[in-house]
Amino acid sequence: METNISIKHAIDQIVKEKGIERQVVLEAMEQAVLTAANKKYRNTRDLEARYNPDSGEVELFEFVTVVDEVLDSYKEIDLEEAREIDPDVEIGDSLGEKLDASGFSRIAAQTAKQVIIQKVREAERETIFNEYSDRQWEIITGMVRRFEKGDLLVDLGRAEAVLPSKEQMPREVYRPGDRVRAIITDIRMTTKGPQIILSRTHPSMLAKLFEAEVPEIAEGIVEINAIVRDPGSRAKLAVSSNDSDVDPVGACVGMRGARVQNVVSELRGEKIDIIPWSEDIARFACNSLSPAQVSKVFVDEDNRTLEVVVADDQLSLAIGKRGQNVSLAARLTGCRIDIKSESKAAEAELQEYASFDGTQGEEDEATEAEAGIESAVETVADVEAVTEVVAEKTEE
Repeated sequence: METNISIKHAIDQIVKEKGIERQVVLEAMEQAVLTAANKKYRNTRDLEARYNPDSGEVELFEFVTVVDEVLDSYKEIDLEEAREIDPDVEIGDSLGEKLDASGFSRIAAQTAKQVIIQKVREAERETIFNEYSDRQWEIITGMVRRFEKGDLLVDLGRAEAVLPSKEQMPREVYRPGDRVRAIITDIRMTTKGPQIILSRTHPSMLAKLFEAEVPEIAEGIVEINAIVRDPGSRAKLAVSSNDSDVDPVGACVGMRGARVQNVVSELRGEKIDIIPWSEDIARFACNSLSPAQVSKVFVDEDNRTLEVVVADDQLSLAIGKRGQNVSLAARLTGCRIDIKSESKAAEAELQEYASFDGTQGEEDEATEAEAGIESAVETVADVEAVTEVVAEKTEE
């Protein structure tokens, strides 16, 4: 009786501590006893193990098939002998008999224990995989455990995640024991268990941070339409509002910039340009080049190219350091952007006009001269022809 109570207690403890379903544990124990029994009987018998909740033990049954002539005494029984056990059996029926499961050797018991451990481990891995696969694209906080070839191994409590070196922010330094926040981008089941992949550079990290800081985004009043990032340096966020009374940019910035500042702090000072979204590509291009002021935009929709003209003192601001601002704007709009200063644009326009005016004028004059000559020739010929006709009439 004490053994039965201890088995029940062990099951309850595994279910509670590991968070595994009771049925999974029971199946693992049944499989463990079956494996040990098959090893003892050298797989010569048709065995089945079942957990009895009343007795709290795993019972072992041997099954034989009722036949006319026995060829395998371990798996078959003749009809006459079978009817001594059950008078109602017929040829082809399966007859089960309970075996004593307490006589396993020490090796068999150890095998059962190993099977239970393996089954529990597999169930635990499956539980963790299902839990975190539902949390993909969520921001999670963990503790840095160690480094492996530049990758960061992060303890999430019940699981361990990987923050690859390419997904880490530039110039960020961590030590074991430090806390780190990152977004779950992927989860894969491997032979070693679930592998959870984290990122701090993915655009979704920025979106989720704003969602946590801005209630209007969480409620769906303000939408994030596009995001581009140069991680650790600069980002651009295009937002729109579903409520005409709510300013999307103002909602994201917050009172005295409190909301955006919290996001900037989490991303270690990454500058964030929050701009209004527009379906008008010209207007959206002007917004995307913020903080620079745009004078003119010429759109080539067929080639997805934008020619942008800015004031001379806005040129360097529009291009940005090492072309960063215009590069982010191009990625945000999905168009190629060519930027010119007003003076360069005016100069190019003058050259084009001069070229058009001079060359085209000369060509027009030449054409007119040629037309005049042809006209003169035709007129002289006509006069000569008329003179000849008049002379002939006079002679007559």
